[in-house]
Amino acid sequence: MSDTAAIERPNTVRIEDAGPSRKKLFIEIPAETVDEKLSDSLDTLAVEAQLPGFRKGRAPRQLIQKRFGKDIQREAKSAIVATAFQKAVEDHKLKVVGDPIAEKLGETELVHGKPLTIEIDVEVMPEFELPSLDGIAVRKPTFEVTDQMVDDELRKICINEGELEERQNPEPGDYLTGHGIMTGGDDNKEFYNINGAVVQVPPPDKNGKGMILGVMVDDFSSQLGLPTPGANVTIKVKGPENHEVEDIRGKDLTITFKVDRVDRILPADEQAVCERYGYENLDQLKETIRSRLTQRAIIQQQVAMRQQIAKHLIDNTSFELPERLTDRQATRTLDRRRMELMYRGVPAMEIEHHMAELRAASAEAARSELKLFFILNAVADQLDVKVTDAEMNGRIAQMAMEQGVRPEKLRQDIISGNRAGQVYQQIREHKAMDAILAKAQITDISADEYNKTIAKA
Repeated sequence: MSDTAAIERPNTVRIEDAGPSRKKLFIEIPAETVDEKLSDSLDTLAVEAQLPGFRKGRAPRQLIQKRFGKDIQREAKSAIVATAFQKAVEDHKLKVVGDPIAEKLGETELVHGKPLTIEIDVEVMPEFELPSLDGIAVRKPTFEVTDQMVDDELRKICINEGELEERQNPEPGDYLTGHGIMTGGDDNKEFYNINGAVVQVPPPDKNGKGMILGVMVDDFSSQLGLPTPGANVTIKVKGPENHEVEDIRGKDLTITFKVDRVDRILPADEQAVCERYGYENLDQLKETIRSRLTQRAIIQQQVAMRQQIAKHLIDNTSFELPERLTDRQATRTLDRRRMELMYRGVPAMEIEHHMAELRAASAEAARSELKLFFILNAVADQLDVKVTDAEMNGRIAQMAMEQGVRPEKLRQDIISGNRAGQVYQQIREHKAMDAILAKAQITDISADEYNKTIAKA
């Protein structure tokens, strides 16, 4: 470490607006800081480096510089940029959302004796005034679990536990597995190339709509037809305006799909399901299903009241929003909705359909989702909402039960998919809305009344 390491040399920072909720940071790091960090990185590597003909830590610095120059550059640049960015955020009290983007950083090199200038784009929390959070009028619907609901859920379980029967000729509702490729735009860019992609031939209740490679197609049934194994199908569709890949939005897309196999799900026998789950008879299984649906109804009731709080907050809070969502904003919006659907017990296949529909939603709907994200962050900050490890574990256990997987399996999936932050954010948002509900003016109504109110909205 050099003797001047303790000397603080201020960076030059300039901040410009880059649009609603976005800032561009221009940071210049002094040449002395650059030289010092390069020297420190070289010193660190010199101690650890072991080159042929030299004992560990004894190789000449010039040789180490020649051999590991790129590594030294990368390490030093990463450290300098991270420190400079964090200092700028703290000094200027920026409330940063998500990760910063420095597009030109990869082509920037550190040079001895010269300052380093970097440009960083960040998404920030917009500034706005929250409306009053007290006494909001909320209707509390009463959801009842009927015998028909139990029978419908049992039917779903039998399908989930059923077996695939390979077919030669598909029918509506059957599943096709194959090789899907999505291209589009003037340059015919390839966006997705997926072996083992699965699509469903739209069943009658879908009115011809269907999903392929995450995109909803209104006339999917007529374009797809009933292809047999070995057949090649071409689907034409306009890229959804809220797709998380910005280059896909509004583009004329072509999706080719080669069918490898056709499968039909044969539902499991009810008695076989009883034995598989360890129940003595069908009545015991139905009682368990009723208990699960009762718990789901409680969640549904809470969701309905939170949605009313969310609408009130959106309608009564004003600030500028971007006309179009960035890739990161669109991804975050989809991730929030996916986590919410998992919490509500929606089956995995239905979740993917919801995701496709959300991508195809209007720009206004997507901007409302983004607005709610910002508002609930501000509410949680104002109410000093905290999330405990026990709450995280409890939420994961609840979602695992709804998805029919072991909690540990779902926990590992969440960690490996970097989605722990999404679970944390969901709990924090729910606690913020529940705190508002605790001070709301709540009126009990029937489920029918509530549904009629929603239909009119």
